[in-house]
Amino acid sequence: MKAASALAPVLLLAAFGAGGAEYRSVQDSAAVLYDAPSRQAKPLFVVSRDYPLEVIVNLEAWVKVRDQAGALTWIEKKALGDKRMVLVAAPSAEARERPEDGAPVAFSAAQNVALELVEVSPNGWLRVRHADGATGFVRASTVWGY
Repeated sequence: MKAASALAPVLLLAAFGAGGAEYRSVQDSAAVLYDAPSRQAKPLFVVSRDYPLEVIVNLEAWVKVRDQAGALTWIEKKALGDKRMVLVAAPSAEARERPEDGAPVAFSAAQNVALELVEVSPNGWLRVRHADGATGFVRASTVWGY
């Protein structure tokens, strides 16, 4: 029984650990988030193109999602695309030319700016692309949605 108890936290980490979540982004210019999976439900928020959302439940035409603030809402599946985006969660994020703290700054992005996730790099870095085309590496701890 002790072995099973010791294994439980490991299994939980495997099921819910980093990288296990599915994220999608809004592909329409704007999309409504509802309190239930229906257009007759109460509209709660409007989100813009490229806003990342964590997928919680997939239905035929609707997806239950979690946003950066932790709110659970519903969105029409057709409003979501497969483009991987992250949202700057820190007051600002400095994208560096290399995945190193001392590397030159490629660009800076303010809080709530969406950046395209290009690749996950070792040691907690993400390669991202700004809407203006600039690329760089940000610390994963400064963004949400990967």
